[in-house]
Amino acid sequence: MSFLTVTGIRKQENGEWVLKGINFSQEKHQQIAIVGASGSGKSTLLKIIAGLMQADEGEVRFEDVRVKGPHERLLPGEPGIAYLSQHYELRLNYRVEQVLEYANKMTDEEAAELYDICRISHLMKRRTDQLSGGEKQRVAMARLLIGNPTLFLLDEPFSNLDYSHKEILKTVIRDIGEKLDLTCLLVSHDPQDTLSWADEILIVKDGLIVQKGTPVDVYNHPVDEYTAALFGPYNLVDAKVLELTGKEKAFIRPENLQFTYKSGIKGIVEEVNYMGSAYEVRVKVPGGSLLVRTTDVQPKKGSTVYLAIKPDSIWRI
Repeated sequence: MSFLTVTGIRKQENGEWVLKGINFSQEKHQQIAIVGASGSGKSTLLKIIAGLMQADEGEVRFEDVRVKGPHERLLPGEPGIAYLSQHYELRLNYRVEQVLEYANKMTDEEAAELYDICRISHLMKRRTDQLSGGEKQRVAMARLLIGNPTLFLLDEPFSNLDYSHKEILKTVIRDIGEKLDLTCLLVSHDPQDTLSWADEILIVKDGLIVQKGTPVDVYNHPVDEYTAALFGPYNLVDAKVLELTGKEKAFIRPENLQFTYKSGIKGIVEEVNYMGSAYEVRVKVPGGSLLVRTTDVQPKKGSTVYLAIKPDSIWRI
């Protein structure tokens, strides 16, 4: 028995099918990210799993019980499942401790641990209208989690956060799973935010899952160019550009090309851009061009360079 099973979910909105037959399962303690471009159906799917939206076809089963939609319940939502929306509304002009005490099903000791994990212990006396966006979001998370759910759904939790609050939230989400024995299912339109956290990533395109796998697998072995682009810069060129045989396109990430001394693929540097942690270098080679990401070599524009391919880093599409 799977912890969560999603079978044949289809959903139509405004005469268009936004979900076209979604199937996947999730085991307890398995952390899954659902990623894809905006409008691909991710958030709709998450709301159906939460019991907040009615599917037109298909079934969701949570701990072997069918999740009922809002047409079947007086109060929408499935017991044991907490859903954090993109908006995480909080009551205005209330102290944080007041917001949290209404839904608390934990002991004082358990609640104190949760507040520490969510990085909000120092905010208890502050009013909700005095909080930053990231602080409001973490309070909203704690408000849901003190109800002791076993599955936590997060809809675009990293949207509209600056870098520092995003990094705090990543740590909080990781700690929630590890320290609270909680299973999470997270939706994001920026897949790079999920690579260091997820056990499995589901790629959604036009209402269908087009690829699923570990972060390492989907990053290095994308099924198509859409999936490749979701995870950042890449090269997709004719095999001959990399001096390979065959007619397939060859895929390689920029960091898997490296500069060498007078051996390898010969090219001319067209562009050099400083990216903070590395340089991105565009190199013109016979038959095309290649993007190289390097941390220790800073070639000059117009100079002749040679490129080597890191072992086992090429993927044919």
